[in-house]
Amino acid sequence: MKLFLTSYIAGTEKQLKDFLKDYDSRILFIPTAGNVEEYTGYIDEGIKTLENLGFTVDILDITQKNKKKCDLAITSCNCLCISGGNTFYLLQELKKKKLIELIKQRLAEGMLYIGESAGAIITSENIEYISIMDNPNVATELKDYTGLNLWNKFLLPHNNEFPFIECTTETIHTYSEKLDLLPIDNQTAVIIENEQFSVIR
Repeated sequence: MKLFLTSYIAGTEKQLKDFLKDYDSRILFIPTAGNVEEYTGYIDEGIKTLENLGFTVDILDITQKNKKKCDLAITSCNCLCISGGNTFYLLQELKKKKLIELIKQRLAEGMLYIGESAGAIITSENIEYISIMDNPNVATELKDYTGLNLWNKFLLPHNNEFPFIECTTETIHTYSEKLDLLPIDNQTAVIIENEQFSVIR
């Protein structure tokens, strides 16, 4: 299992280049978390960053494809990138298409994973802690906040970054004694490999 987690793909291009140095195939990019956001410029920036690194990016909005096509796309890709937006909406759509177990299976088989903001948060055991930053009410069909549960940390992206300064501070104040929070800013990446993680600035 090899994961690259970040607040902001465009802000960690150097670390991402190093992470992908031995990879030379296409990247499947899921922008679905941005569907309920007013600002989505980071999605275009993320795609552009990956293209600048020399990769062909295949875009898959899982709300626009049936389960069979989503399954095929994830099964046949060797690197999956899930970008930012609303974490609760993203998890809802992944669960509606029953993609959680497939993603975990593909990771166990060696698929690389890039998670940006919401795409990084869902790797935790449970996403309830991010409700101060993201509005859970946009995911009206999500009844279970269980994430991918890939490691024992709870990533907090955009720490001390505008416009998230207040909500990241409040999240740390509320959850720091309850959960093993790992706050990162927009220039920091976390790499998880074989159950070990490293923070790369």
